[in-house]
Amino acid sequence: MNPKLRTHLLFLWAIVLVPILAWAQPPRGPLVVSPQVNADKSVTFRYLAPQAKAVELSAQFEKAPVAMTKDAQGVWSVTVGPVKPDIYPYSFRVNGITVMDPANVAFFPNERFKASLVDVPGDTPLIHAMRDVPHGSINYEYYPSMEGTTGSLVVYTPPGYDTNPKQKYPVYYLISGTTDTEETFFKVGKTNLILDNLIAEGKAKPMIIVMPYGNIAARIAEQKAGAKPADPTGRDNAEAVKRANDFATDLVSNVIPYVEKSYRAMPGRDNRAIGGFSRGGGQTLRTAFSHMDKFAWVCAYSSYLSPEEMERSYPSIASNPANTNKQLKLLWVSVGSDDFLYKGTVEFMDYLKAKQVNFKSLITDGGHTWMNVKTYVAATTPLLFQSQTPRP
Repeated sequence: MNPKLRTHLLFLWAIVLVPILAWAQPPRGPLVVSPQVNADKSVTFRYLAPQAKAVELSAQFEKAPVAMTKDAQGVWSVTVGPVKPDIYPYSFRVNGITVMDPANVAFFPNERFKASLVDVPGDTPLIHAMRDVPHGSINYEYYPSMEGTTGSLVVYTPPGYDTNPKQKYPVYYLISGTTDTEETFFKVGKTNLILDNLIAEGKAKPMIIVMPYGNIAARIAEQKAGAKPADPTGRDNAEAVKRANDFATDLVSNVIPYVEKSYRAMPGRDNRAIGGFSRGGGQTLRTAFSHMDKFAWVCAYSSYLSPEEMERSYPSIASNPANTNKQLKLLWVSVGSDDFLYKGTVEFMDYLKAKQVNFKSLITDGGHTWMNVKTYVAATTPLLFQSQTPRP
C-alpha cells in the first residue's frame, strides 16, 4: 500500500474512533474525598449526587441523621464532631435510600447492607491502631463442612509464626454476631491489630485466632441453590437453639479438626478458647457448655443464656459448680449499659452468682456496638492461656 495512502487511512480511523472512545468513557465528576478526618477530630463526609433532592449522613456516633448541603458541582457535604476516636459504621440516605460511601473502600462485612467505616485515630494510638510492632498474618481458609458444603474461615497467626516452624500455639475460636460474616472480627473488630499490639507489649500470649462464619443454615441454602432462611424471631426459641447446635456440631466436628491439621495448634481443652459477640456469644455458651471437654476458656460478649435454658439444657453447669469452676479457667461475660441485651445479660450474671459459678464480668458504657466489642477483645485476650506455655 502506498505509504501516503496508509497514513491518510490511519488519520481517518483516528477521527472516527476518538469520538467513539470518548463516548464509551463514563462521565467524570469532581474528585470526592470522603471521609476526611480533620485535625480537631471533626469529620467531613461528601457524596456526589447532582440530581438528588436530599442527602443525609447516618452514623453510629450521631443520634439522628444529619442533613448535608449541596455545592455548585453537585457534591453534598457535612462536617460533624469532634468525634470520639474509634471506628464507626456510617452510610448516606439519598432521597430516602440508604447507600454506602462510594469514595471509601473500607466497609462493614455483613449479610445485608454493608455500611462504610470511618476510623478516627486517637492522639495516643488506640489498642486497635496500626503500630510499629511485629505483625501477624491473616489467612482465608476453606474446609469441608456440613451437608457437603464448603465452610469459610479467617485465621490470624501471631508474629513469628512463619519464622519459627517448631512452635505450637493455643487457639481462640471467635464468632461474630447475627448477619456478620467471618470477616467482621478482622475488618471491623481489628482483632489482628489488637493482638499484635498486646503481644508486643507482653500482655497477651501469642495465639492463633480462628474466625468462622456463624450462619450455617444460610451457607447450606446458598451452596444448594436455596433461599436464605430468615433469622429466628427469638434468641432462645427452638429454631435459634437448633441453629446454635448445628454451629456447635460444625465447629467441633469440622472446624477444630481442620485447624489442628492445617496449623501448628496445640491440642486439648486447656489450649482452646471460644468467644463470640451477640448471636456468636450465644453460640459460644451453647457450644462450650455442651462440650466441656473441648474448651477451658469461654468469653461471652453482649450475650447470655436464660436461666430457664440453663436449667433445661445445661443443668450440670450449676448443679455441680465446684466441678464447673475446676473445668473453666475463664468464664467471661460483658455487656454495655445501653445494650438491648443488657437486662438478659445481667440476669445471666445473677444466675451464675446465685449458683456459685465463678465468672469475670465487665459492664461498659454504650450499646450493642463493635466499639464495645473491641474493648472486650482487648480485655479478655490477655487473660487467655496465661497458665499455658506454648511448647516446641
